[in-house]
Amino acid sequence: MSKTVLSIRNLQKLYKNNRGVRDISLELKEGDIMGLLGSNGSGKTTAMKAVMGMCGIDAGEIRVFGRNIDTDFEAAMEEVGALIEAPALYENLSARKNLRLAMRYYPKYSKKEADAMIDEALELVNLAAYSNDKAGRFSLGMKQRLGLALAFVSKPKLVLLDEPTNGLDIEGVVHLRGVIREMSERGVTFLIAGHIASELEKICTNAAVINDGTMLACREMDYILENHPSLEDYFLSLTGAALR
Repeated sequence: MSKTVLSIRNLQKLYKNNRGVRDISLELKEGDIMGLLGSNGSGKTTAMKAVMGMCGIDAGEIRVFGRNIDTDFEAAMEEVGALIEAPALYENLSARKNLRLAMRYYPKYSKKEADAMIDEALELVNLAAYSNDKAGRFSLGMKQRLGLALAFVSKPKLVLLDEPTNGLDIEGVVHLRGVIREMSERGVTFLIAGHIASELEKICTNAAVINDGTMLACREMDYILENHPSLEDYFLSLTGAALR
């Protein structure tokens, strides 16, 4: 039986404007590619920030690899990579130096090991040819690719991606799908937030629908597509929304 990598139980995080997360429960097994599908402002990014400890929560429990992030945060995050909202880049530094700074959070790796991991991450996102160029000179898509490299560089076993195809061209989107599938086959688990159903349908093994901060359903993609024409139709059947 696959082990549980991420467990979210009755998560609640509301802001002063009464938006955020009202009630979300999720469980991700090893190798899952879970899509978190919802409209803009539905609470997807807040849920991811809560998992990464980037915002406090009002209620609920989050466990990563069985560790409660409230009481064992550093150990829980040791094998987690993430790209949430816009990539956090040092624009005056090269792509390689941005990744070197990130690797300082993983002192267990020697310099030789870290350099090899940086090379691998740059190759993975097709940035090896631009490794010594400053991030500030990158296009939107190249910055997104560097953000993905930052999420992948430490060889995490759980990866959280918030709208990962933002700014990528068609070739970049197709390449990223392949990277995610290959990593999943090696046991890496993904939680991917998005609002474009057709894109999540192409890559995810499971999908959770979130609306107004509440999770409406979570199903395997095979089940969804056996019972609905598309993930988009499934989403609309749950939210009661209509195409305009």
